[in-house]
Amino acid sequence: MRQPSRRARRVAVATVSLVVAAGAAACGPEDNDAKASSTGGSAPRKGGTLSVLNANPQADFDPARLYTSGGGNVPSLVFRTLTTRNRENGAAGAKVVPDLATDTGRSNKDATVWTYTLKKGLTYEDGTPITSADIKYGIERSFAPELSGGAPYLRDWLVGAADYQGPYKDKRGLSAIETPDDLTIVFHLNKPEGEFPYLATQTQFAPVPKAKDTGTKYEEHPVSSGPYKVVRNENDGQHLVLERNTHWSAATDDQRKAYPDRIDVTSGLDSSVINQRLSASQGADAAAVTTDTNLGPAELAKVTGDKELAARVGTGHFGYTNYIAFNPKVKPFDDPKVRQAVSYAVDRSSVVNAAGGSALAEAATTFLPDQKSFGYTPYDLFPAGDSGNAAKAKELLKEAGHPDGITVTLTHSNSKDFETSPEIATALQDALKKAGITVKLRGLEENDYGDTIHGVKTEPGFFLAHWGADWPSGGPFLAPIFDGRQIVKDGANFNTGQLDDPSVNDEIDAINKLTDLDAAAKRWGALDKKIAGEALTVPLFHPVYKRLYGKDVKNIVISDWTGVLDISQVAVK
Repeated sequence: MRQPSRRARRVAVATVSLVVAAGAAACGPEDNDAKASSTGGSAPRKGGTLSVLNANPQADFDPARLYTSGGGNVPSLVFRTLTTRNRENGAAGAKVVPDLATDTGRSNKDATVWTYTLKKGLTYEDGTPITSADIKYGIERSFAPELSGGAPYLRDWLVGAADYQGPYKDKRGLSAIETPDDLTIVFHLNKPEGEFPYLATQTQFAPVPKAKDTGTKYEEHPVSSGPYKVVRNENDGQHLVLERNTHWSAATDDQRKAYPDRIDVTSGLDSSVINQRLSASQGADAAAVTTDTNLGPAELAKVTGDKELAARVGTGHFGYTNYIAFNPKVKPFDDPKVRQAVSYAVDRSSVVNAAGGSALAEAATTFLPDQKSFGYTPYDLFPAGDSGNAAKAKELLKEAGHPDGITVTLTHSNSKDFETSPEIATALQDALKKAGITVKLRGLEENDYGDTIHGVKTEPGFFLAHWGADWPSGGPFLAPIFDGRQIVKDGANFNTGQLDDPSVNDEIDAINKLTDLDAAAKRWGALDKKIAGEALTVPLFHPVYKRLYGKDVKNIVISDWTGVLDISQVAVK
């Protein structure tokens, strides 16, 4: 996720996402026990209205413009895609499964051609059949400049797509997508991409009937292929009302349960108000959830002390890492020993406390998140212990020619996000001081912060950063940050270490050829450990998502893909 705020808070995006997405990871056994008890032991049943209380509007509710992980949360109720995320708790939920297609895709030998066959009997909300041509058109319109905002991969991956401007300007369409019949669609890629089934979960793969396309107004009433249709979209997604799509059939969709009759999404709310309303669970709020608002440290402390409220907290982990980034082109960080010294000096316990405590943050020594699907491989190349290794840091600084220590500037965001914010920066400042590293803090407002750290010409030498996954794999996690060919000199650059190592680039290419995703995961984990030796980043922590839900909400599912409650599964009393 290139903009974690869109993707994985987006979440995260993924998914997701976007966002859109929102957070992600598995529930531990204790969480599953709490959820089971909260349902009262009775089976979920259809009916009622589910309320969704969010801070961020579900803006740009057009499948071309959404940037989601796994199809998103609210969006995936309306937009079905070729594949989707598995709607199960924990690690099982990190798998990609068929949606509109009969399988997750069939590739040629080198993963440059992917073929999908649609299920029979698929229809839109008006009863007309969904065809492969509709999916091709849906993808093509996502290239239109006026509908920008979606995931950028297809422009990079599809043969001849780099300069395509969409069907409104170029009616010839994309020759890289073939539809030999109504049920078959074939994608031709300009490079091997074994993770194409993951990409096919993005909303750009949702079908759009050409005859019903209204351009930029399509978001007001997109034609549904999912269990719900949009009956109201006010103030650019600030208030969405979804009702049943009577032409949706569970016989073709084993992922979405679609228990409620109606889903009412209200956004633009203050996060504290959302948590207060969910806590009180009065009236309609008893059947309410949030897809984008976490419990903060103070709120969590209050909830933990109340047995009834504690039983209504969903716990998840999204594939997301908060870290220190170095620019090795800026002194003194051009010296690996200086970067290693900082790595040893970090006090992760104080950082975790600054992020809200161990209930909301887990210390990290690996760049990849601690989840199997990413290829997580445990390592700690510069062991700092819980509170930092000041002695080792001083030793390295001396070897680097700084026996009296150094003075550096740490750039951070002024946003109160407990991630790249002043609290985290101050915790690092205190810890590094013990190692002879004097840290001056430079706080920037969110927009300035993003523009500064993602510009090659403006990138500081030492700053806080974070990254979230577009899907649960090492590919979209490592490649944007460490693939030298993804360095952008005149735009948004995310390879902050400006690493351009041929051996790393070649291994990324080799892994991308693999269609065995388990085998690919192991390779991503090994590559993560190799790159870590360069000390271009210092992993700090992975966030934990704690979210309240109303007392009448049942059938809670939280996967390792999204890390938040999946509203396609919930029921209300």
